[in-house]
Formats: sequence, C-alpha cells, structure tokens
Amino acid sequence: MAKQSLKQIKTESTKKELTPREVVRELDKYIIGQDAAKKSVAIALRNRWRRQQVPDNLREEIMPNNIILIGPTGVGKTEIARRLARLSNAPFVKVEASKFTEVGYVGRDVESMIRDLAEIAVANVKTEKTSEVRDRAKILAEERVLDELIPMKLPKKVKTENPDNGEEDEMRRQTREKLRKMLQGGDLEGKTIEVQVNADTMPMMQVFGPFGSEDLGANFQDLLSNIMPKKTKTRRVPIPEALKIFEQEEAQKLIDMDGVVKEALQRVENSGIVFVDEIDKVASTGGETHGPDVSREGVQKDLLPIVEGSTVMTKYGMVKTDHILFIASGAFHTAKPSDLIPELQGRFPIRVELNSLNEEDFYKILTMPENALIKQYTALLATEGVEISFTDDAIREVAKVATEVNEQVENIGARRLHTIMTTLLEDILFDVPDTITQKQVRITREMVHEKLSKIVKDRDLSKYIL
Repeated sequence: MAKQSLKQIKTESTKKELTPREVVRELDKYIIGQDAAKKSVAIALRNRWRRQQVPDNLREEIMPNNIILIGPTGVGKTEIARRLARLSNAPFVKVEASKFTEVGYVGRDVESMIRDLAEIAVANVKTEKTSEVRDRAKILAEERVLDELIPMKLPKKVKTENPDNGEEDEMRRQTREKLRKMLQGGDLEGKTIEVQVNADTMPMMQVFGPFGSEDLGANFQDLLSNIMPKKTKTRRVPIPEALKIFEQEEAQKLIDMDGVVKEALQRVENSGIVFVDEIDKVASTGGETHGPDVSREGVQKDLLPIVEGSTVMTKYGMVKTDHILFIASGAFHTAKPSDLIPELQGRFPIRVELNSLNEEDFYKILTMPENALIKQYTALLATEGVEISFTDDAIREVAKVATEVNEQVENIGARRLHTIMTTLLEDILFDVPDTITQKQVRITREMVHEKLSKIVKDRDLSKYIL
C-alpha cells in the first residue's frame, strides 16, 4: 500500500514537471501569440523545479527571476500568469498594485498578498487531503446515518433491565444490514433524520485601523471562536443531505490539519506565485515628489522587502518570501518601467514586451483556443436547443470590426471581442427562448456587416456601444 501511494505521488509530481516546450504548448491552447512572454514564464517555471533538484547548501542561494510583462490591456498578460499557475499546481494569487497604499494610509497593506497566498495554499492542500480520505469518510458517514436510524448498541438502562438480550442484538444487526443495503441503493432518500450542526452565531466585528479590516477581522474571529464554546443546533434533513454533512465532518476528523498547514506553507515558500497587476499605477510619473506620487513611491518601498525576501506573519505561521515568484504587469502608457524606484527595478530582472493584437490575431482568438468565444456562445445556445454556426467570412468580419474599433476609440485588446460579439448576438440571445423556432442559426458576413457597420461608422455611438 505504501509503495503504491509513493508511486502515485511520483506520477503526480512527474505530471507537474513540464519542460519549457510543453509549458508553451499548453499556453498556446488558450493564448494566441506572445511567444516571448510564454518562453520567459516557461523558463521561470522550469527553474522552480530545477532549484528543487540542486544540493541543499546551494538551493537557498538560488533566487527566482521575477518578471515584468509590459503591454497594453487585453493582450494576455493576466491569462498567461493564471494558466501558468494551473499548469504548475502552485499557490497563486492575483493582486492589483493600485489597491495597496503606503502603511499609515487607509487601504490594504502590501503584506496581505502573502496572507492571501497562504489562505489559498491551505485551502488547496485541504481539498487534496479531503479527496484522499473521501472513501473512508463515506463509510463513517454511512455508519452515523445507520446509528440514527437503528443504534447498534442498546442504552445502558435497557441492558440492565434485560441482561439476556443476545437474540435482540442479532435481530438489530440484521435489521441494520438491511437498512444499509437500502441506503446504498437509494431507497431511503425520502426519509429525514435529525442531525447536530454548528450554529454560526458569532457576529462579525468591524475593525478600524491602518491595516486591512479583512486581515485583522479574520484573526479576531479565529481568536474569539477558540475562546468561546461552539454552539450546535438540531436540524431535520433528508438522508442524502445528512450523508453529506456527516461526510464533511468525518473528513475533517481524518485530516491532520497541522500537516496540511505545514505542507501549504512549504508550497507557498517554494512554489508560490504572486501576480501583481497594474504595477505601472504605482510608478511616479515625474521628478517632483508631492501629491499622489508620494503615496505611490511609498507603496513601492513597502513592496520592495516582500519581493526582495522577508518574513511575513500569517494566521498559519511565519512565511518567508525569498523564493516566491513575482510576476508584475502593466500597460505603462503614461509611466515607464524606469520610473519605478531603482531597487524595485532590480528585483524584476526579466522584462518582456507583449505585442498589440492585430486582425489575424483576433481571428485566431475567436476560433483556435479551447475557450474561444465562438465555442462559448455555441455551447450557451445549445442549452436552448439552437445550433449556431459562423461562416469563415463572418468571423473575419468580426475580427476586422474589432481591429477598427480598437484603432478608432481605445485599444482594449481582445476584450473588444466580447463587446462586439455581445452586440452582434444580442437579438438572438434575447429572442431564442420565446420567438425563434428554427433550430439552426447561421451567421454570415452580411449579417455581421448589417448589424455593426452603422455603429462602427458613428464614432460617438461606438464609444458607448462598442
């Protein structure tokens, strides 16, 4: 059994050890173009694994090469980071630099990103451990339901009054086995039983101060819940729901939470990924240091020790940030990467510029990725029994319109396709449940041109609609 589980662990770990080419291949399924960015993040991900293989004395000296992704909105910066985290099965958190403020000002403190990362890691490990003990928890939950229906042991008072109850015990056991078969066969779904559940009567506390209330508030809640006794209440629920409640409770008992926390913190420190979006919003745009620029530089200074490597206190214990991979991104329209403070620039040695999307890119985005917009709308309308299809000319016309509107109004990248497709299919999506009787709808180039040409030509109108 031990050998088999070890083999499974090795198999799972091999799945995560993708080569850079395999990482790029996986990213290509969802993101069009941006080969330089994909290559950089693929190398960074492989270096995380390589670091784990080197001797212990050198492992601590190898620091991650943090990355800044530079490019306009809607070209795939966030999607690259999100898909990378899924591929590596690593704890991942996305934060926006503009939400942070210098310590002493109202807003979230920078360390909260590491606390969020620890929360996510604990939740992920707990989910994994729960799935491992699910079979055992189901058996125990079944026993608890049967105990409610027909207890295996007689009460002490009954035993005292009737000491010779061996025959009754045998009958009870046989009845219990019959009920077990009925339970497993789904014959008891209509019955209800009483269960004891935790009563969440703890009021939420509003916390004021220089730190985020969501951070301090959570810690206060945990502290008070440990001091005050937990209350339970009785509920009468159907047997299937009782089985789920009991299964969750039994799984909680089977899981070693200390082990979960230890493994989660280890994952955070060695494979955690923090994606800092809109980092250009905290860059000072001029030489003068007054007004909002003071606060922006303050955020950078607070961010610096986290990226450089420091120790952050979380509710689960201390977390060292030395080997967490930081990926920052920004459009850098008004500011430049060189406007960041020099120390912070030095902690992001790899800079990758992402290209703006052209008409051919839009065509590929609409058709090639596994989550392409056309595939999404096809699946949505299929739920109403309608099969929608697009001619190749129609798709190219949508791509052309998206390119024109981005050039005329404001370049929001691939997000423009969402607005174009919603406007194009608005009438169909509205009428399908009530008035559309045909089961097949074909979108042609003429339909696209008729629906969108007037809006595209009217620049004032396109600002509001597209």
